[in-house]
Amino acid sequence: MNSFVRLSYRSGALGAVVLLAACALPPAQHPSDTGAGADSTRFSSSSERRASSSDSFFAEALRSYSRAPAPGAVTGSSAPEERSVAGAAPVGTTAYAVPEDALFVARDGSDTARGAQDSPLKTIKAAVAKARSGQTIVLRSGSFHEGVRIPPTKKITLQAFPHEEVWLDGSVPVTGFEPDGRAFVAEGWTAEFDASPTYSWGDADGTTPGWTFVDPDHPMASHPDQVWIDGTAQQQVASLDELTAGSFLVDYDSDRLFLGSDPSGKNVRASSIAKAISIQSAGSAVKGIGVRRFSPSVPHMAAVTLESTGISIENVVVEQTSTTGLAVSGTDARLLGITLTQNGMLGASATYADGLSAAGLKVTDNNTEGFHHSPVAGGFKIGRTRSVQVQDSIFRANNGTGLWFDESVVDITTSGNDFIGNSGHGLAVEISARAVVANNVIAGNEGHGLKINNTSDVAIWNNSFIDNGRPINIVQDSRRATDGRTPGHDPRQLFPDPLITWINGRIALRNNVITGTTANCLLCVEDYSHRLSAEAMGVTTSGNVFHRASVSTPDWLVVWSRGTGDPAVFTTLGRFRNATGQAAHDMELTGVDIVDPETFQVSTPVRSAGVAQPLPDQIARLLGVPTGTLLVGPVAD
Repeated sequence: MNSFVRLSYRSGALGAVVLLAACALPPAQHPSDTGAGADSTRFSSSSERRASSSDSFFAEALRSYSRAPAPGAVTGSSAPEERSVAGAAPVGTTAYAVPEDALFVARDGSDTARGAQDSPLKTIKAAVAKARSGQTIVLRSGSFHEGVRIPPTKKITLQAFPHEEVWLDGSVPVTGFEPDGRAFVAEGWTAEFDASPTYSWGDADGTTPGWTFVDPDHPMASHPDQVWIDGTAQQQVASLDELTAGSFLVDYDSDRLFLGSDPSGKNVRASSIAKAISIQSAGSAVKGIGVRRFSPSVPHMAAVTLESTGISIENVVVEQTSTTGLAVSGTDARLLGITLTQNGMLGASATYADGLSAAGLKVTDNNTEGFHHSPVAGGFKIGRTRSVQVQDSIFRANNGTGLWFDESVVDITTSGNDFIGNSGHGLAVEISARAVVANNVIAGNEGHGLKINNTSDVAIWNNSFIDNGRPINIVQDSRRATDGRTPGHDPRQLFPDPLITWINGRIALRNNVITGTTANCLLCVEDYSHRLSAEAMGVTTSGNVFHRASVSTPDWLVVWSRGTGDPAVFTTLGRFRNATGQAAHDMELTGVDIVDPETFQVSTPVRSAGVAQPLPDQIARLLGVPTGTLLVGPVAD
């Protein structure tokens, strides 16, 4: 038993100071080996049905991936270690089998060669042109400076040669800088990019304050030009008057590149290609390579785009792109072991991506250009998609929300993820329906830990919420599905979509650990339009542990919408229980920490607390434990 043992708590069943005993969980079994749990609640969805029918390739890949060591895990008291094994294997370490009929590409090859291993082609473009549908293109070690399009007529696998480091690099070295006043200038720089700030070419940005793509504090965000000096990104400015050390200026009229820092004796690189890979054929795959330093405009969607059905991306790194690293617009895509880092606006996006499966993502440090968090910026944003699973992934230190489901996303499963230290919300689910949020660690996010907004049928089971803004913020606003003028509808569906009410409803909080906040409440339920009470929104709570450092930190334990007028506020769980009938099996703890600050592990006594509700079948499968298990918080490693 660890040191977190004696805890004072208030419970409807006990209401006294007790010594909580640790108990070991039974070994995990297949759900079919156990009886039904006491709680018959079930949140079935088409995403669950898809998961059960996924083909053996993805299932085996996920099993193999889950056994792999974590590449580059971050540890230390200031950066707790993530639970999840996530991110691509380091570029150059994969070893995919090479088919006998593969085409080969090498830096020292020739585009007039046969494409055999002893006679490789020089460019990926030539290999794609030569390949038959169904062939594999194998890239030998080195850096390839080209954009790749896999056309709709060819199913192609693009992969690295075993144990060789392969990058697609959108940048080139720049030399010949000469002093020019307080600047340093290179002549003949001709790369130009479109600075359209929205997803529509040539359209101006919006005008609603706080809801534009470009933040006025970062006016050059949508300009895709990029420069690095010895690997350090430089900041683009609009005029010579603004040029200082660490910044650069591109003059398209005179074809000149200006630096504010002296490049003497240093390696200067600048992006000269917008798109990296455009996959337009069903069933194609990319494996084991890195993609870096491309400069897509916002309406390009991303440096790497998946535009057809059944595309697989595995062990791929996408970093340092000007806007978005990866975008999915095709159905049944599979993302496995992807690292998305230091991209200018978003790590990834997905739209109309029905059947999306994502596991082992590492989405960190994105929105380096400082785009507004809304409408899009941060880690990963998914919209207008049916059936999506995001599992065993890390969303950390993104400048914006870590993972955001928005605008008509139906059948969501997000489990086994870490949402840590994002400057927006950790996880947000908005104008959507039928979501399962289970077994996640949501910690240290400057915004809300979990935001549920105008979303129905949400199961929130066995998560830990640690030191966020509002840990759980359930909000309703005045938007309604019958208003066709309000953005958020999926044009592929009936109007209004019968599956998406745009009204919070049937939101179940079970077996969560909720501790620490920089805001004013631990559980917060409000209707900004002052129409719906928390009861009318179907919010229920049972089996949760609420923890505060003191009875006044924060002052309010619960904010609870009454519909009209201001919401009710409750300073203790007992008062909340007596007034609402909720929380009969919840627990309130005050005092000593219940979560290890270095690992985010919940203390054993709390995990085995007697308030836990039996896990229904679907939740138990996500946690990898038997149906009916009694457990508070996420499964520990």
